[in-house]
Amino acid sequence: MHPLTHFNAAGEAHMVDVGGKPPTRRSATAEGWIRMAPDTLARIREGGHGKGDVLGVARVAGIMASKRTADLVPLCHPVALSHVDVALEPRDDPPRVHCRVTAGTVGPTGVEMEALTAVQAALLCVYDMCKAVDRGMVMEGIALVHKCGGRSGEWARDAGDGDAAAGEGGRPSRIKG
Repeated sequence: MHPLTHFNAAGEAHMVDVGGKPPTRRSATAEGWIRMAPDTLARIREGGHGKGDVLGVARVAGIMASKRTADLVPLCHPVALSHVDVALEPRDDPPRVHCRVTAGTVGPTGVEMEALTAVQAALLCVYDMCKAVDRGMVMEGIALVHKCGGRSGEWARDAGDGDAAAGEGGRPSRIKG
């Protein structure tokens, strides 16, 4: 088990020193979804929502949030992102919008937090744009799916876990690289 690196010997929170770590290519993918009423999903699909292109605005919100992660999470390092891909997909059973984000960098620290922050922000944006017609929406299943790069190597959720929307949780597994 790894030590809790965000605490010093006195048990105080501190920012981890990554200055001596070599830069490597790093990537992380996270996902989650927002459940909603069937009519809300239909409005999003048809573009019949009064506030505009819900998925387009949510995509931009996710990208913007990924770039601001260090401003939101106190001990997170600012990361120079090389790319962020935000994919939003309407799904029917149950009615929801699924979000999957992949973030990448070449640097001394990973981008798991950036991918997770982007998922949260994109889903919050969907909620914000649709709350006038559906305040009962619920964000769920937000989790890291895969990461690679750095000293810890590659990690992925077990292949059989599938979309957690089906009620299945993920179990972490380390991939030997």
